Amino acid sequence: MEDKRIARVFPRRTKATPDDVLAFTSVLPKDGLADIDEVHVSVAFTYDLPKAEMLADAWRSLGVPVLVGGPAFNHPGGDFVPGMYLKKGYVITSRGCHNRCWFCSVPMREGGVLRELPITEGHIVLDDNLLACSEQHIRDVFDMLKQQEEKPVFTGGLEAKLLLPWHVDLLRETKTKRMYFAYDTPDDYEPLVAAGKLLREGGITKASHRAACYVLIGYPGDTIEKAEKRLLDTWAAGFVPFAMLYRDKDGQTNPDWRKFQRVWVRPEIICSRLKNGDIQATET
Repeated sequence: MEDKRIARVFPRRTKATPDDVLAFTSVLPKDGLADIDEVHVSVAFTYDLPKAEMLADAWRSLGVPVLVGGPAFNHPGGDFVPGMYLKKGYVITSRGCHNRCWFCSVPMREGGVLRELPITEGHIVLDDNLLACSEQHIRDVFDMLKQQEEKPVFTGGLEAKLLLPWHVDLLRETKTKRMYFAYDTPDDYEPLVAAGKLLREGGITKASHRAACYVLIGYPGDTIEKAEKRLLDTWAAGFVPFAMLYRDKDGQTNPDWRKFQRVWVRPEIICSRLKNGDIQATET
């Protein structure tokens, strides 16, 4: 693979999309491309499959193999190749999760197992559940992070109920810029409170805003009042709340929920408004 020139095509651009000269989010450039051996259309979300097929058809005009794959197809991921399907700086050191959350496709995609991968360089860690890995793997990951110029960010999510004091020591020693936990279901809250206490005892203060938490909102049966309470409870537990809006299999969201989410996705604005009392709990 290293000897091949592979164009990678993505149905949408995100912060994590590669930005090198062989990464595209559109149909074949008018001037075409020379010396391309393969085209890989990478699809992260099921609702992008129709666009991905359209892009694949367009790129077949090059006359080289066009492969379509990615998380949307629920196929297990292979070893992580830096810069291939994610921008340089992002890294995945393990795949899979032992949990069976109703809204998450990871266990089905990865066959219900957690696999530790060879560790490559990067500072934005996207593992499905890093803290479920072996102690040696976790320590090896942090040894790698200590060698990076950029401070680490854990955007894949850290499981609160698995957090231990030695994890906190590693997070502090590597001067972690931001770490994300998750509050998706009611039974996540007590472990989140306990994790917040562990972080503070380990020297990672609430005031530093380094500890953040994804809060799932807008799923079937949820209400804006209930979601707002969960977000405020997350702040009370010591975390910057970050609203994650549920999407159905077609990628659809409710306009009212989108409007509500916008208030809760900018950490700097959230912290300022919470400190000033501009965001108040709604009576239920």
